[in-house]
Amino acid sequence: MTKRTYGNKLGFNTRAVHAGNDVDSETGAIRRPITMANSYELPYDPSDVNWSSAGKNIYTRNGGSNQHYLQEKLASLAGGEDCIALASGAAALSGLFFSLLKTGDHVIFSNITYIAVYRLLNELFNNKFQVETTILDTSDLTAVQAAIRPGTKLIHTETPGNPTLAVSDIQALAKVAHQNNVMLSVDNTLASPFNQRPLELGADFCIESLTKYINGHGDAMGGAIIGSKELLEPIRSQAQINLGGTISPFNAWLIMRGMVTLPFRMKQHNESAQKIAGFLESRPEVRFVAYPGLKNHPGHAVAASQMAPGFGGVLSFGLHADHDTHNRFVSYLRIITSAVSLGHDESLIVFLGEKDERQYLYPPEFHGGFFRFSTGLENTEDIIADIEQALEKIS
Repeated sequence: MTKRTYGNKLGFNTRAVHAGNDVDSETGAIRRPITMANSYELPYDPSDVNWSSAGKNIYTRNGGSNQHYLQEKLASLAGGEDCIALASGAAALSGLFFSLLKTGDHVIFSNITYIAVYRLLNELFNNKFQVETTILDTSDLTAVQAAIRPGTKLIHTETPGNPTLAVSDIQALAKVAHQNNVMLSVDNTLASPFNQRPLELGADFCIESLTKYINGHGDAMGGAIIGSKELLEPIRSQAQINLGGTISPFNAWLIMRGMVTLPFRMKQHNESAQKIAGFLESRPEVRFVAYPGLKNHPGHAVAASQMAPGFGGVLSFGLHADHDTHNRFVSYLRIITSAVSLGHDESLIVFLGEKDERQYLYPPEFHGGFFRFSTGLENTEDIIADIEQALEKIS
């Protein structure tokens, strides 16, 4: 049976449904099956097989069927040529850095990034492998340009940034990077490919934590690096095959299933977050709200230019309250769950207190403790009512 292919000329919704899927040649099933095998049949003469190859299925650490299907869908939705799906978002980040960087290289990375990036670059790669790092605000292009030196290999940013929702201009960063023969990687997790596609804006690598919006159901972990075949091939060999960060067939299948509804889920996340941010702004108990969809957000204009469908489902806010009152507010919530992660079907909130070691990197309004809030798929009115009743109790 001829394999169906779906180019980028088709709409996002159509590709979310069809890319990576096909009729199973053995059973006729119109959904790809889960192939829970760790080995595949070898050719008649296996003596010429490259045991570290990621081509033909040999061993699931080298790549398996469900991983390949998922990678095809991810590359299509992100506007990329190729994709590597790994065991988690952190595996994708560490795999990228491990494969690209060597002793003496210099990396510029955003002051607002996922904690794993801070740990990897500021501590592990710096102390263990003597990779030099500069942490700065990547929305400040003058600062980025000034920080580039002869040994600079990579600029890494995250936009919107976790957890303050800082916004960086991807297209402008790509121009600065490439003028200086430097590569640009963008963590796109908070935006998702529905809202923002960094590769189309000039980035060399797009990183996604598949655990979050792309899976969308809070029941599977995965990560992805998306880019050109030329740039990804050495990363696949090192990060996947030799380091063994391969995604499991079951998780790949779960995420593949979850992606079908990504555009519809993201529309709801976008709409709810916008309304909830506006509601929080109107409350006297609220000290600040950070959401790129608000016109007073310092990165609103840039976000509006590169996040065309919407501004995502994550926002941060703080209360005019002490440490304990922030925690009491969370304890009064009935629909919203206190838990880490984001992009789930249910609304999640986490209190980030004053002891956060990276607080010195955050804007002043975040220094008194704040919440990172991920809007779920519940009725927006019910989420707002839950927040409202908790605010009234602490008042």
